Amino acid sequence: MTKYPRAGVGVMVVRNHKVLLGLRHSDAEKASSELHGEGTWTMPGGKVDWHQTIKESAMRELEEETSLKANNLKLISVTDEIVHDNHFVTNGFICTDFEGDVKTMEPDEIVEWRWFSFSELPEKVFPPCVKIIKNFFTNEIYKH
Repeated sequence: MTKYPRAGVGVMVVRNHKVLLGLRHSDAEKASSELHGEGTWTMPGGKVDWHQTIKESAMRELEEETSLKANNLKLISVTDEIVHDNHFVTNGFICTDFEGDVKTMEPDEIVEWRWFSFSELPEKVFPPCVKIIKNFFTNEIYKH
C-alpha cells in the first residue's frame, strides 16, 4: 500500500509580543498526537479536513481549541514532520487579529493555554511549533 503525507496546520497566535501555547496532556492517548507530542506545549492546530483549505482548517482548529475567532491569518511556514511511520506537512500561520477570550475547549487533550514571551518559551515545545517560530523569525517559509 502506497502511503502519502498528511496535511496539518498550526496557528501562532500573537498578542503583545507573546505567543499562545497549550499544554498537551501527558497521557499519549489523550494528547491525541500521532507525532508523540504528549506533555509538550503546542500551538492551536490539527489536521486539514477533506475539501477544506489549509486556511479554513487553521481557522476551524483555532476556534475549536481556544474559542478564538481569527479575523486574519497569514501563512508563515511549511514544515515536514517525519516521525516513526507518520509524515505530516504542517502549514504554519500567524494570527494577530482575533476576537474572543481564550478558553480550554478540549480539556481532555489540552490541559491549559498560556501566553509566553518569545524570549521565555517553555522547555518542551512541540517540535513542529518550534520550526514555525524559527521560520517566522528567520523569515524563511520552508527549511528542512
